[in-house]
Amino acid sequence: MKKKTTMTVTDIRFLAEGICSMTLKYPENAAPEEVRPGQFAGLYPNDPSKLLPRPISICRFDPEKKELRFVFRTAGAGTLSLAAQKTGDTVDMLGLLGNGYDIEKLAGKRVLLLGGGIGIPPMLELAAALFKEPGTDVTAAMGYRDRDMFLTEELRRYARLLIATEDGSAGTKGNVLDAVRANAVEADVVCACGPMPMLRAVKRFAREAGIPAYLSLEERMACGVGACLGCVTKTAKVDGHSHVRNARICTEGPVFDAEEVEIG
Repeated sequence: MKKKTTMTVTDIRFLAEGICSMTLKYPENAAPEEVRPGQFAGLYPNDPSKLLPRPISICRFDPEKKELRFVFRTAGAGTLSLAAQKTGDTVDMLGLLGNGYDIEKLAGKRVLLLGGGIGIPPMLELAAALFKEPGTDVTAAMGYRDRDMFLTEELRRYARLLIATEDGSAGTKGNVLDAVRANAVEADVVCACGPMPMLRAVKRFAREAGIPAYLSLEERMACGVGACLGCVTKTAKVDGHSHVRNARICTEGPVFDAEEVEIG
């Protein structure tokens, strides 16, 4: 659904310092039948000087209310403009965009979800989707800077939740993999979203454990539809069409098999 839709703000609030939650409602008969965890949308700031949408992962989809929830960090003028909206305001949205996690590949397994910082929100939609799958056991390890955390109670509804904080003020001191090791977590597959140093470590962890890993790559994006080539990542295989070892994160991703991308 690579089209622009005018959405209505039904809820907006801050969950932690600099972390905004915005819920947007589709107009009548415009909502998709399905949203795949890991997909994202481009949200346009209500500022004429900001021409490009901000790519933000989907945190939750409510098919009954026809609402999408986004949780994002206010890191610049564009996201600050989005966070300044009020209930009843409208926001233009491009999407849905990208390819998400394949639930069929995860169902019935011991799934380890790893989220770091603003990579945490899409893990909530994934945890909720896996919660519905019979025989699926989900452990979620989420990493924060300190005890100013967000989405923890909601994550606990769908998964066994482990916390890691950089300063040790809550949970395990260190990163998400420190929490996994401290709790002797065993898994059949890993799904992760977060900063690149974390994803590199997750790829090594999964390779050493001999299990597959699916990574959602975070990257600055411009068009969001694959036209500008501003968000490419190196791949292990040569693309049959372009004959180069590149993939566009916004279209071929953002979710990739860890072994298919060269992230170091």
